[in-house]
Amino acid sequence: MQQMAVSAFTANPSSSHGNTLSGLCSRRPEIWHRRRIGSRIRAQAQSQMQYRKLGDSDLVISEVTLGTMTFGEQNTEKEAHDILSYSFDQGYPVPPRKETQGRTDLYIGSWMQSKPRDKIILATKVSGYSERSTFLRDNAKVVRVDAANIKESVEKSLSRLSTDYIDLLQIHWPDRYVPLFGEYCYNPTKWRPSVPFEEQLKAFQELIDEGKVRYIGVSNETSYGVMEFVHAAKVQGLPKIVSIQNSYSLIVRCHFEG
Repeated sequence: MQQMAVSAFTANPSSSHGNTLSGLCSRRPEIWHRRRIGSRIRAQAQSQMQYRKLGDSDLVISEVTLGTMTFGEQNTEKEAHDILSYSFDQGYPVPPRKETQGRTDLYIGSWMQSKPRDKIILATKVSGYSERSTFLRDNAKVVRVDAANIKESVEKSLSRLSTDYIDLLQIHWPDRYVPLFGEYCYNPTKWRPSVPFEEQLKAFQELIDEGKVRYIGVSNETSYGVMEFVHAAKVQGLPKIVSIQNSYSLIVRCHFEG
């Protein structure tokens, strides 16, 4: 459209503004050409994936990662593979998922069989306290973030993913009561005994020592919880959390910005 506009101007030198327009338009193709090239260069630079070191870990991940929560519900296995392959080619090395989406594990696991494992950073989660997600465990009346639940979660995830290690394992939400998922104010009547921070970290330490988990993190966590995890790790010599995945966007900001 820009070239058509230039042709329309230059084709009418007999206009009362002929000389002016002719002189101006004779330079416009060059000016617009430079602008188009500049725009393409800027767009190309912006499209190149940026990478950052994740906390105190050795993981270098893309600023934007591929989320796979709806895999297995809103797409087929082939569609999931196509998305994963495209994202992999574009430089998204982290397919994050959680144990509550078991079919996602299977789709990612089958896709990874044709990819170099060391080129993929795999992040997953262990569920927090839940009385409704007992289907995740064998013969459980409630899901907790204790040693037994953490170990069972990781073993099942590794089996579904057909891999022998997880790069980043995060706690999906705390074992203790915190206001979550639409609840914004703390309700003291919902307080309950919780698994000590040290016990959770010791369970993660065992998995790290076994080579099944590389790094750990938290999700949907509060500043108090982060402080306690960091303090316990420092005092007890246990693994330190390297990531926090909380809800934060243009419409969810108040908890972090005051």
